[in-house]
Amino acid sequence: MLGQARLRSLIETVARTVIEHEDELTQLDSAIGDGDHGANMKRGFEAVLAELDALAAKPLPETLKAVGTQLLMKVGGASGPLYGTLFMSLGKSLPETLDRQSVAQALDAAIAAVRARGKAETGQKTMLDVLVPVQRALASGADPAAVAARANEAAEATIPMKATRGRASFLGERSIGHMDPGARSSALIVEAVASCFGIST
Repeated sequence: MLGQARLRSLIETVARTVIEHEDELTQLDSAIGDGDHGANMKRGFEAVLAELDALAAKPLPETLKAVGTQLLMKVGGASGPLYGTLFMSLGKSLPETLDRQSVAQALDAAIAAVRARGKAETGQKTMLDVLVPVQRALASGADPAAVAARANEAAEATIPMKATRGRASFLGERSIGHMDPGARSSALIVEAVASCFGIST
């Protein structure tokens, strides 16, 4: 079980990591999207930080549901519903006492929910192209550093992909050569979580 202090640190680290990368996410989204991913994600996680003490006082599953609700309400575009779904589904599936198997299973269920919400599959240049490899790494027994490294590798692997879902899909071949911003923000979140468990890349 995560204690309140550690849970608070986890939420704060994830939120501040995303906020600090606003400009990078904006640049990535400006190349193949509407250019608002950085600002939208910053707004969502600033709302999470504003509720930090209350969030950290809840049991982990309730905390994740509440974070998901904030992201759903505050993050605009397609990312709000997708990240909201991800966190709320994790909250529904995770027990209060964590182990590797329960985390891998909960992430698998959350991925299924995101896939259904976004009507997307892997290989279409979306956040799923990071989340699915991360889940597989977790399920195979990878340590936090290896999971974070896998997330970053998977985000890089979206660069040569052609987008076939989301705003970037309208660019067709011109989407090739750019990292997907949702994949990058997903990798940032995974890396932040990994760092909170004592190991970072």
